[in-house]
Amino acid sequence: MLLIMAKPDTGPAETRNAIGEALYGLVTLAVRDGPREISLTAASTLSTLDRTGARRLTDLAVIEGVTQPSMSVLVTGLEQAGLAERRRDAPDKRVVLVAVTESGSDYIRTRRRAGAGAFADLIDKLSAAEAAALAAAVPAMNRLCELDNDRRAATGQPPG
Repeated sequence: MLLIMAKPDTGPAETRNAIGEALYGLVTLAVRDGPREISLTAASTLSTLDRTGARRLTDLAVIEGVTQPSMSVLVTGLEQAGLAERRRDAPDKRVVLVAVTESGSDYIRTRRRAGAGAFADLIDKLSAAEAAALAAAVPAMNRLCELDNDRRAATGQPPG
């Protein structure tokens, strides 16, 4: 595993890059060690639906960065697994929305808890000072998510 460390004598750009690389390494760890019952795109789609509510298939394709036919196939698989469903939009009956089912929400919550638990197990192996440094960084990490949502909203992209 590649460890990224900011040297004490580095400037702001180097420190920022080191933080970015460390965060990316953690994302890679989470993806690599995550459950494999469904594809990453399927899990991301369920997570999007769980966070943002029912969406048009075309919107989901844009959010997930896949073609509409690919998203249609993916949603069909999620439907067959009981994790998502297609339904008519109440205000406009011509529109079909994709929504997460209760089973789909349960799956996403279980997946998140498992991922958080895996990190918690690793955090337990850190020194008290290292764990405190991570705890102090939680507000900044949450703020990064908010900034990304703001960036997406400013460019007309749906929240991630």
